Amino acid sequence: MSLHPFGTLDDGTDIQEIRLQNAAGARASILTIGAVLRDLQIPRADGSLQRVVLGYETLEGYKANPARVGATVGRNANRIADGRFELDGRAYELPINGAGNVHLHGGPVGFALKPWTIVEHGDSFVVLSLTSEDGDQGWPGRVAVTCRYDLLEPATLTIAMSGTTDAPTILNLTNHSYFTLNDAADCRDHVLHIPSEFYTPAAANLIPTGAVAPVAGTAFDFREPIRIGDRGPDCDVNFVIAGPIGAMVPAGRLASPDRRLAVDVVTNQAGLLIYTAGGFKATAPGIDGQVHGPHTGVCLETQAFVDAPNKRHFPPTVLRPGQTYDHRVEYRFSRS
Repeated sequence: MSLHPFGTLDDGTDIQEIRLQNAAGARASILTIGAVLRDLQIPRADGSLQRVVLGYETLEGYKANPARVGATVGRNANRIADGRFELDGRAYELPINGAGNVHLHGGPVGFALKPWTIVEHGDSFVVLSLTSEDGDQGWPGRVAVTCRYDLLEPATLTIAMSGTTDAPTILNLTNHSYFTLNDAADCRDHVLHIPSEFYTPAAANLIPTGAVAPVAGTAFDFREPIRIGDRGPDCDVNFVIAGPIGAMVPAGRLASPDRRLAVDVVTNQAGLLIYTAGGFKATAPGIDGQVHGPHTGVCLETQAFVDAPNKRHFPPTVLRPGQTYDHRVEYRFSRS
C-alpha cells in the first residue's frame, strides 16, 4: 500500500490516492473523494496487467462526477420518486437532481462527492469513513459509514460497507464502478449471465411500478449467458437476487466478448442493477487515455430495490439506532 497526493478540492481539502497490491500482482487504486475505486488491474498469464474498470485521469473528473464513476453512492443508491418518502409517519422531501423528477444517488452532493477519511490501511486493504449529519441532502439522522476495500488472492476485490445512525433513516449504498473486460470494447458485446427469475419493471423515469415480474419472455432474461446487445439496445434494470437477503450468494457473471475473462458478482444484497451506460458522457479524460462514452462500461450495482422507501412490499431500507447496515460484495475475476 502506498499513499499519493491526488489534488486539492476548491475548499482546500487534500485528496489522497491509496494504491493497493496483492501477492499475485493485482492492483487497485482508491481515492478519498467518494471512496472511489479509481483503478483495478488484473494480472494476465504473461504477467502484464489488464485494467477492468473506468476511471478519470485527474481529480477534475471526480469533482462533479455526474456518472458517479467508481464512487461509493449514498445515502440512497439510485432513485427516489418525486424526491419524497415517509418514515414513521413523517414526510421527507429530498432535492430533485435526476431526470423524471427523481432524487438520484443521494442528492446533488451525496456520498460520491464528499471527502472520506482513511481509518486503517495495509498492503492490500483500506478502510475509509464518512459522517453525514442530520439533514444532509434532506435525509434524517446523523449517519456514520465505513467502506472497506480488500484485494484478495489471486484476483478478487471485496467491498464491505457498513453504517449506523442516531435516528431512523434510510441507508442503501452501492459501488458505482463501470466494468470493461476488453480494452475499449462496447459493453453490449460482453456476455451476461444473471440467474434471477424476477426483475422490477420500471416506468420511463426508471422508477419501479411496484411489480415483481418474471424475466421469462422479456428483454431482461439472462438466465443463460448471452451477449448483452442481443437483448436490446440498452439496459438500466434491477434484478431480484435469488437466495436469502443477508447471505452471500451469486448474483451474476459478466464475461468479455471473447469469454476469456469473467467477473462473478457475489453479494448479500437483495438486488443487482445492471446499467449499460447508454447515457454516459465523456466529461473528463480517462485514465491513461482510456476511452469514455456511451456503452464503454457496464455497472454491476448490488443494492436494495430502486425506490424501496416508497414500496412497502420491497425489502426495507430503514436503518434505526442500534442497528448496523451491512453490505458486502465480491468481484471475483477469472480467466479461461
